[in-house]
Amino acid sequence: MTETDFRTDSYLRQSAARVTAHTPEGGVVLDRTIFYPTGGGQPGDSGRLEWPGGALDIATTVKAEDDAVALVPAEPQPLPPMGTEVTQTLDWDRRHRHMRIHTALHLLSVVIPLPVSGGAISAEKGRLDFNMPEAPQDRDAIEAALNALVARDLPVTEDWITDEELRANPGLVKTMSVMPPTGQGRVRLIRIGEGDDQVDLQPCGGTHVARTGEIGALRLGKIEKKGRENRRVAIHLED
Repeated sequence: MTETDFRTDSYLRQSAARVTAHTPEGGVVLDRTIFYPTGGGQPGDSGRLEWPGGALDIATTVKAEDDAVALVPAEPQPLPPMGTEVTQTLDWDRRHRHMRIHTALHLLSVVIPLPVSGGAISAEKGRLDFNMPEAPQDRDAIEAALNALVARDLPVTEDWITDEELRANPGLVKTMSVMPPTGQGRVRLIRIGEGDDQVDLQPCGGTHVARTGEIGALRLGKIEKKGRENRRVAIHLED
């Protein structure tokens, strides 16, 4: 099992850790990591590992067996031996852009309050697939509403509920195709806004910015038809 420090502090850029295993595919497993593994539409983090006498560029990060997280080298080369103390450093610019896009997609699900059938995140843009038989009539209104939520600079925080509480509140789940992972006794929620200013609350395991103002200006991209009942809506970071 890998301690997931990115969950407790998504702003950690560098941290010490110890190598606990190598995967059959050539990945490095640490006892704790700041690298987010691919999941929930968010790409795995990239960056670098360094240790006395060696260094390794990390291309991506994936989930491994037994709740472990594996860092995947950019090129085949000797791995740090098990037990080695390493310094892990994120490609912070890429990760932070993922955080901005991920939080912006939560806002998109507020502006378009329809069931979500899929989604994806990159460093430049993101998209959600909605159960939306007809395309929206006013693109400008959607873009304006998104940027208005960003400008409100709402706090983005996490909360936790039990599996039983989630089953009793199915309306918290906006995704149609993927249910939040249960079985560990509790589920993480991401809350945007607080009190009377709360605009969103939904299960999510990804990394997010601390306030919506950190997202920056957004531009609405393509709205594409994806099947009889679905529309794909893209958003782009303006910087």
